[in-house]
Amino acid sequence: MRSTLYCVLCVLLTLALTACSLRYLRESWLLSFLYSLQLHATLACLAGSVIALALRRHVYGVFLLVWSAALVVHALVMLQEFRGDPSRQALAAPHFRLLSFNIMGSNTENGERIADYILSSHADVAVILEARPLFSQIDRLARVFPNRIGCEADSDDCDLLVLSRRPFVDTMKASLSDLRKNRFALARIDFAGQTLNIAAAHLTKPYYDDYHGEELDNLAAIAESVEGPLLVAGDFNSDILAPDMQAFLRGNGLTTAPSEPRTWPIRAGAYGIAIDHVFARGPAELIQTRRIADAFGSNHYGLVSEFAIPGPRVMDDTQKAL
Repeated sequence: MRSTLYCVLCVLLTLALTACSLRYLRESWLLSFLYSLQLHATLACLAGSVIALALRRHVYGVFLLVWSAALVVHALVMLQEFRGDPSRQALAAPHFRLLSFNIMGSNTENGERIADYILSSHADVAVILEARPLFSQIDRLARVFPNRIGCEADSDDCDLLVLSRRPFVDTMKASLSDLRKNRFALARIDFAGQTLNIAAAHLTKPYYDDYHGEELDNLAAIAESVEGPLLVAGDFNSDILAPDMQAFLRGNGLTTAPSEPRTWPIRAGAYGIAIDHVFARGPAELIQTRRIADAFGSNHYGLVSEFAIPGPRVMDDTQKAL
């Protein structure tokens, strides 16, 4: 009986590990959801390998254990690659607060509560996705956030909404693919004497054919054309473990906060997946990103990020003497 269980478990582990490893040969949207789950899946395989060895001590069980451990380690390395370490200059510089929250378009019964939270959040800019529940709250929000992109009174389009306390220097609204319209916005504002670019995006789920990769490519092209400090916030429907997300971050010099909270599904809490993100490109530096404690009826947790644009470094006494 133990040998039978061992064989069955080894077959299942081999199939699971093979699926997790295919990303190293060729990326496929068919396995896109698994890419975001690489850490979860390989940790489960690691535990399964230990159970297999407890059932029967055999060299193949050891091989599965090593295979699982290697994938776990690589997942952890990939998560660390893009995590920024804020400088002392950034910690001392004026901080800017950004709120990013997919409130779920059908969550109309909680629109007033969400608006109350946004008004009390002390955010300088709020990026709201699937913003339809806030359509009736726009006038209230405008008292604190007089500048906005999206949810115009003469339009039925209330999906992506950008609210700002500060005036916009320039704005742009676009579609990243032909599947979902107007799910990208770019706002330029003045902060600390520099023009700060804030990009808001809501990407298609990665298992919808090749749309996720196409939208990331279009987003990357826009990011490359933007000069100066850049923040990118929104719902990417994918963890940064996914190959296309890795390429997007690496190609555009983007970093995450020192720790990225898990935002979906809300029932999983700290054991979920980070599919909502805030990224920064220098000279902007992310200080921290934290998760909003209450999901307010949404199927995502929102994020609040603090960042700064450090000024010129102050010379120490030795440098001054020289």
